[in-house]
Amino acid sequence: MNMKDINVRFVSGREATVKYGTDILTILEEHNQLDINDYPVTAALVNNELVSLSSRLKINAEVKPVFLNSTAGARVYRKTLTILLSKVCKGLFPDRRLIVGHSLSNGYFCYFDGRLSVDDDDLEQIREGMQKLIDENLKITYENMAYEDACEQLKGNESKKLLLDFLNDSIVPVYRIRNWVDLAYEPLLPETGMLNKFDLMPYEPGFILRFPHASSPDKIENFEDNPLLKSIYFEYKAWGKILNVDCTGKLNSLSFGSGVKDFIRVAEALHEKKLSHIADLIAERQEKVRVVLIAGPSSSGKTTFTKKLAIHLRVLGFNPQLISLDDYYVNRELTPKDEFGAYDFEALEAIDIAQLNNDLLKLFAGEEVDLPSFDFKTGLREYKGHKIRMKHRNILLIEGIHGLNDRLTARIPAEQKFKIYISALTQLNLDDNNRIATTDNRLLRRIVRDYQFRGYDALKTLGMWESVRRGEKKNIFPFQNNADAVFNSALDYELAVLKNLAVPVLKAVKPRHEEYAEAARLLSFLNNFSPIQPKYVPMNSILREFIGDSDFKY
Repeated sequence: MNMKDINVRFVSGREATVKYGTDILTILEEHNQLDINDYPVTAALVNNELVSLSSRLKINAEVKPVFLNSTAGARVYRKTLTILLSKVCKGLFPDRRLIVGHSLSNGYFCYFDGRLSVDDDDLEQIREGMQKLIDENLKITYENMAYEDACEQLKGNESKKLLLDFLNDSIVPVYRIRNWVDLAYEPLLPETGMLNKFDLMPYEPGFILRFPHASSPDKIENFEDNPLLKSIYFEYKAWGKILNVDCTGKLNSLSFGSGVKDFIRVAEALHEKKLSHIADLIAERQEKVRVVLIAGPSSSGKTTFTKKLAIHLRVLGFNPQLISLDDYYVNRELTPKDEFGAYDFEALEAIDIAQLNNDLLKLFAGEEVDLPSFDFKTGLREYKGHKIRMKHRNILLIEGIHGLNDRLTARIPAEQKFKIYISALTQLNLDDNNRIATTDNRLLRRIVRDYQFRGYDALKTLGMWESVRRGEKKNIFPFQNNADAVFNSALDYELAVLKNLAVPVLKAVKPRHEEYAEAARLLSFLNNFSPIQPKYVPMNSILREFIGDSDFKY
C-alpha cells in the first residue's frame, strides 16, 4: 500500500483503500454508497464528525453518508439554501440588509431591516435569481482564508465583521460561491444544483424561505401559520432593539466591557415586566379564573416561571397554590409505552387525568383535598398527608407539558382556566444570515442542567434529545395556540453564560460515540461567543434553573 493511501470503512463493514486527499463525494460514488437510501446524500459523517461532501479525506476513517431524510441532512440543505438566498439578495439589493429570522412551518422568516414589506416583483426577482444559480449548478467550495483577507471580504456586513473582531485565528474557514464569500459555520452542499426544492412566500413584513423537512424530503409541506410564534418573535425583536443587541458580535462587544452588567439587568427587567403583565391579565379575570395552566417544551424554564409568576400574583393580592403535574403520574406499570417499547412518560395517558379532574373540582367546591406525591424511585404514587383547601384569593398554578391540552382538564369549564405557553425563542443571530435555533438554546440549557443536577453526562442527554423532540411535536406544539398568554424565557446573554458550563461537558463526548457529531457542532457554535461569568446572573433569574445557585428551591 502506498504511504499516501487511506483506509476507509463503511457502515456495511466493507473496507476500501483510497488516495490521500480524495473528496468524500467521490469516495461514496466509487464505492456505491449513494444508493443505500432513496433520498439524496447531503453530507457525510467522517469518524462521526459531520463534514461537507467536498471535504478531502486525509486520515483513516469510517465514512457514513448523511441523507436528506435525516435531521443533520435536512439542516445542511437549508443552511445551503440560506447562503444562496443571501448571495442573491446582496446582488439584487446591495443597499438592503437581509435578516434570516426564526423558523416557521418548515421555513425561515426573512425580512429586509427597516422595510415594512417586500414587493411581489422583488420576491419574484429573488426567486428567479436563486433558480438561475441552481440551474447553473455552481460549485460551493470550502476554503481557508487569511484573517485579514476575510476581514476585507466581509467588511460590508457589520454582523460578520463584529464576529471576526472577536475571533483571533490566523486562518478563517469560509465557503465560496463564485465571488460570494461567507463564514463557514457548518457543512454545506457541494453544488447549488442539489437545491432542487424551495419556495418563497410573502409574509409581512418580509417573506418565508421554505424548504423540505426531514420527514418529507421530496416535497414542501403545506404552510401552517403560527400567530403565537410570530407574536413572540416580534415582541422579542422589539426587546432586542431596546437592548441594541441582535447578533453575537454585538453581545461579544459587551462582554469585554463594564456594560455587560447593565445589559443583564435590563434583560432581566424585561422578563419581570412581562411577568407583571401576565399577572395583570389573570387579575382581570379573577372573578372566574381558578387555575393557571403553564406549559412549554423541555428546558423552556416552566418551573422558575411558575415560581416567579406566583410572586407577581401575590403582589396583586392573590394567594397562589402550586400543584405539580408530575405527582399525578399513574403507577409505573400502568404507564403507556412508545413505538420502541419504552415507557412513554410524556404521553397524556401517563397522567391520571380522572384523579386530577376530581381533585380540582373538589377544590373549587371548597372541599379539602389530599394531594398525591409521586416517588420516581419506586414508580408509585403515594399520599403523605399534603392536604390543601382553596380559600379566599387562592388560585392554583399547575405546570406541566400537557397544560394547554384541554383533555388534561376536560371537566373544568374553560372560563375557569388561564393557559400560558412558555417558549425560549431567541431573537439573537450569529450574524444577519445565520440564525440561532431555539432548539439549540434549549438543548444547551438541558445539557448543563442534566449534568449539574441529574447526574447525566452530555452523551446521555444528546442520546435522549430526539425522543424528547418527538414528544414535544406530539404533545406540546399542536396546542400552543390555545394559550391565553405567552412568555419568552430566552435571555440574550445566556449562551455566553452557558458556554462556561457546557464546553467541558460536551468535550467528554468522544469521536467513537454516535453523538459526537452533535457535540462537535455545539462546541463549534459556542466558539463564537465570548464567555460571560455566571456570577453576573441574578439569583432569581430563569437561567439559574439550569446553572444552579437559584434563590428558588426545585
